[in-house]
This record gives sequence, C-alpha cells and structure tokens, in this order.
Amino acid sequence: MPVLSTNTHRPPSWLPNGHYQSIYPSLFRKVKPPYQRERLTTPDDDFLDLDWSFANNKGQSTKAKVLKPVLPPLIILSHGLEGNSTRQYVTGMVKLLTANGYDCLAWNYRSCSGEINRQLRFYHSGETTDLEFVIQHALAKGYREISLMGFSLGGNVTLKYVGENGKSIHSAIKKAVVFSVPMDLLACSRNIEKPENKIYLWRFLKSLKPKVAAKALQYPDRFDLTKWKQVKTFWDFDHIYTGPLHGFEGADDYYKKSSSKEYIQGAAIPTLIVNAVNDPLVPYQSLPADVIADLPNVWLELTQSGGHCGFRPDTFSQKGVYWSEIRALSFLNEA
Repeated sequence: MPVLSTNTHRPPSWLPNGHYQSIYPSLFRKVKPPYQRERLTTPDDDFLDLDWSFANNKGQSTKAKVLKPVLPPLIILSHGLEGNSTRQYVTGMVKLLTANGYDCLAWNYRSCSGEINRQLRFYHSGETTDLEFVIQHALAKGYREISLMGFSLGGNVTLKYVGENGKSIHSAIKKAVVFSVPMDLLACSRNIEKPENKIYLWRFLKSLKPKVAAKALQYPDRFDLTKWKQVKTFWDFDHIYTGPLHGFEGADDYYKKSSSKEYIQGAAIPTLIVNAVNDPLVPYQSLPADVIADLPNVWLELTQSGGHCGFRPDTFSQKGVYWSEIRALSFLNEA
C-alpha cells in the first residue's frame, strides 16, 4: 500500500522536538486501568504474567439459545524494550479500547513483570514463540476475533509474527497495528549510540544490568557477569548476552534474523505501522518504505511529530486520550 505522510498529529508547542515528545509522557502521564493478573506456565517451565482488562459492560450475549457468552473482540498488546504492561503507551491504549467494546490482554515478557524469570533466557526483539503461546491461550478462552498491537520492540515482535505466519496465520487474528517500530535492528542499535541519544542507552543498560546480575546468581556456571564490563553499547550487550543466550552467533546474526523488515512481505492481514519522522530511537530512513509500498495488506503511516511512543496531541478531542490511541481505534473499527 502507498506510504502515507500525515500531519494530523500536532504536538504541544512546549514539546518542541522528538526527545521532549518521547520523554514527557513516560515521566508525567499516569493511566491505571483495572487489570486482572494471570500467570501462565510456559512449556519450558517458565512463566508469563498477563494483565487483562475487559470491555465496559459489553460483549455478553443475552440470547437464550446461546449457551456460552459471546466474547468481545480482543486486543493483545506487546510492550517495548524493558517496558511492561503498566507503561503509559499501553495503559492509555487499554483504557480507550475497553471503553469502546474491546477486551485487552497486555502481556509481560519474561523478566519484565517485576520478578526475574526462571529459565536461563530472557526475551528479545525476535521472540515470537511466547506471543504464539499467549495467542493460543486467548483462543482457548473462546476469543474468536483477535487483533495484535505492539509498541517499539513489541511492534517488531508483532510484525515478525504476522510476517512469518503469512497466510497460515490463525483465522481469528484479524488485524495488526504497531507504533514506533525498529524494523531494522542494526540501524536502530547504531542510532542509539549517537551522543544525543546516550540518555536512552544509559537508561536501558541501567535497567538490564540488575537482570544480568540476577541471572548470574541463578546460573553461575552458565552466565558470566564479568563480561558486563565490556558492555558500552546495545550492540555490545546483544553480542555478549542476547545473541549467544538465544541461539544466535552474535549481535549481527541476531539483528538479521530478528528484524521485522525481513518478514513483512509475508503479512496477510491488514497491518498498520505508525512511526514518527522525529523519533529519536528509530530513524525513519531505516523503515523499508519501498518494500511496504508494494504490499497489499500493509500501510506505513509517517507522522512528522510524535517522538518514540509519545504522540501527545496539542489539544485533546477526548479527555486525556492521545493521538496514537485514536488512530489505533479508528483502524481497528474500520471494516
């Protein structure tokens, strides 16, 4: 589909660039949906924590002939790197979607729900087997209309899942919508090394280091904490830890095999990708616009502003609702 450029997102004047537009919501926006937590045991004896939020008084059938309740459509939301289900870009979306008749399942990756996971491995940008496990769990609960949503790393996971499943994707999965997606992991890894982006690099590494230390305590004979002193960049972290830990030869092999740009041609369901031109973490030039332009089921929408998982509007059409949330709801509601 044609690549779209839109100016419908207009940020406040006091958030003048992509850095401000990314950082302000993460620091100051507070949205707390009424989550109900469920813990799943994975086939390899690890666990995933799922946070459910349900449509407000919608989705239950009152027809006498129906023996089971008709469930509302479900949105499965995948968060970003070192995020979780409580990040504002997830909770804001959940609040709007449940108010408009959707059930929401915001799942937390291994090690991201506040408790270190049991197995040696963590999560990574191309890990789709856990997403498949969550989807199968939702199907077993009776959901027959599911859409996938992802943010940043979760967007890459979502697109990779959609692409690698292609036409064989389960018929219950209707659409996918993602925001601020690093479709080229190598380009984004190198981009965050720039001086103006070091604050993000330091923040992520600061979050990852305690997990590395905890994993070294769990598996002292298999996890070398002393190598942390070699970690100065994302590439270093992925080359020393992420790659070898998850079966890759190193960072470059991991990036090549996990970048969703390598899979997007297989997308067989309507898929919307929204990225901001001024995203400080994802260079818009790294997006495979030329490839997407020839795909019948994929739309790439570029906004001039919004930052990374930001998209706060200048004025609110609905109280506290961000532009990205309205855009997602509109796409999900389209026939």
